[in-house]
Amino acid sequence: MPTKSSPSSGRVTVEFQPIGRRVPVEGGSTLLRAAQQAGLGIVALCGGDGWCESCRVRIEHGNVTPPTDSERAVFSPQLLDDGWRLACQAAPLTDARVSIPPESLDALQRLQVEGRLASVAVEPLVQAYDLHLSPPTLQDQRADDERVKEALEEAGRPGVVIDELVVLEHLSRHLRQNHWDVRAVLRDSRLVATLPTACPLLGLAVDIGTTKVAAYLVDLEAGDTLAKSGAMNPQIAFGEDLISRIGYTERVPAGRAQLQRMLIDTLNEMIAALCSEASVEPWQIVQAVVVGNTAMHHLFAGLPVEQLARAPYVPALSHALLMRASELGLQIAPGACVDLLPNIAGYVGADHVAVILAAELWNSARTLLAIDIGTNTEITLAAGGTLSSCSCASGPAFEGAHIRDGMRAAPGAIEHVQIKDGELFLSTIDSRPPIGICGSGILDAVAALRGAGILNEKGAIRRGEARTRETVDGLEYVLVPSGQSGHGRPITISRNDVNEVQLAKAAIRTGIDILLDHASLSAGDLDEILIAGAFGTYIDLTSAVAIGMLPGLPREHFKQIGNAAGMGAKLALLSRTALVEATRIAGRVQYVELTTYPGFQSKFLKNMYL
Repeated sequence: MPTKSSPSSGRVTVEFQPIGRRVPVEGGSTLLRAAQQAGLGIVALCGGDGWCESCRVRIEHGNVTPPTDSERAVFSPQLLDDGWRLACQAAPLTDARVSIPPESLDALQRLQVEGRLASVAVEPLVQAYDLHLSPPTLQDQRADDERVKEALEEAGRPGVVIDELVVLEHLSRHLRQNHWDVRAVLRDSRLVATLPTACPLLGLAVDIGTTKVAAYLVDLEAGDTLAKSGAMNPQIAFGEDLISRIGYTERVPAGRAQLQRMLIDTLNEMIAALCSEASVEPWQIVQAVVVGNTAMHHLFAGLPVEQLARAPYVPALSHALLMRASELGLQIAPGACVDLLPNIAGYVGADHVAVILAAELWNSARTLLAIDIGTNTEITLAAGGTLSSCSCASGPAFEGAHIRDGMRAAPGAIEHVQIKDGELFLSTIDSRPPIGICGSGILDAVAALRGAGILNEKGAIRRGEARTRETVDGLEYVLVPSGQSGHGRPITISRNDVNEVQLAKAAIRTGIDILLDHASLSAGDLDEILIAGAFGTYIDLTSAVAIGMLPGLPREHFKQIGNAAGMGAKLALLSRTALVEATRIAGRVQYVELTTYPGFQSKFLKNMYL
């Protein structure tokens, strides 16, 4: 049996990512035991004896007991230095943050990749030409690039440029491997890749969110989506919110490069999985479109982000950016172009341009409001041919963060809560025993408690209710008693939890009110409100209206449209016209800075009320 150093007694808190669950742990408990007590499913095939290696985790922050003999047999010294441990062997000595890789989780959390895709004529940014070349001889010693250019001229494409080193590096080998029959892939007048003849042209659309990443593998000629995938943004290990991550790049000299590398590594893993699912190869991907909020856009491209944390919050650039896969380290065709859509402002990024594109706000004659709810919520009002946008610092409460029993949308998370005739009803993801509460659940819970009169308009919990109890931190409402939870501890709603929801919903509602005021409109003038984003997909709109997060309009005025940012990225990937339109959209949008808008503070305080 391996030996273990004894941790000091006392309680510490372990934060498990990417689930977003914070767990109080008694001294001496291993990380595996702590996860099990919290109802988190870490694979442990050997039952925690240390020989199966299935419970690998990475310590992102904090101190744990020294490596055991079992761990030294599994991990190299470098991996141990990088924080890799076996959850069944390591015990926390201090508060700690632990990352659980996907292969160590027995059930992945729910990630939203679906969305409503507008119809579009397939008009990809790349074109393919199947060439049948004569091989060189002693009598015909033209260089390989000249031979390809002349063949393309004969095919009706004169003036093609072949000057990218990453393309030239592979050109000669590809020609000979394919016996001088190749498919030349052009982006405008430049050669970006050579493939076997008749090889399908594939594209990649990516939406990089603060919390989640969505990727889509697309057939560029047929327009079909071959595979799609969602993953957690690995940068969460350095902060739930953008400001924390920006702060990390300022404190650590190589921090920005580190965050970029983490993101690229995750995308490469997603690309490999997507291609495996579709039975294709990554080198067939000859075009990519990437969107994200301004900070994610900059970190993906390797641009500075420090200025985004300070007034006046100016991006390093706002226009569309074209990069090569090879310079980013994306493992697709090395010469493939990667288009990053333009940004609107420091906190309204390319992802929201994609939302406007996908939701067709840019050409609608109706009065529409699009809300992409997330850690940072972006809102656009389309009215009278004018587009106006704002950014709301809604915070991570709707991701389950800053909520005592909060977690992300994973199996066992309470996602819906109702109180009818004084009786509490709740449902969990995958109908598992409850282990925490995710964003849609906390929103429902606050709405239900307010509707039942258990919360007053200021968010205070009323004394004397059957499910309320007094703690050292004040009153709390017990959603799930300890005997009914998946981890043997009660799941509760505290006054601080309610306050986090109030802050988030007030930020969003104030953004809505100010955009309407800026356009001299009222909520009644809206023809439709479009709710985008993963959280927006699963919320109960009745609850959102009940607590005042959304205007009190009839249900038919609302439409949940899923991951509109991902759909906008797909549109730009499939259609040259859509890509051009994205640039026009960014130039048309009027950005409204909320914090300097007259009456912002009074509107925000008013919207804090339930």
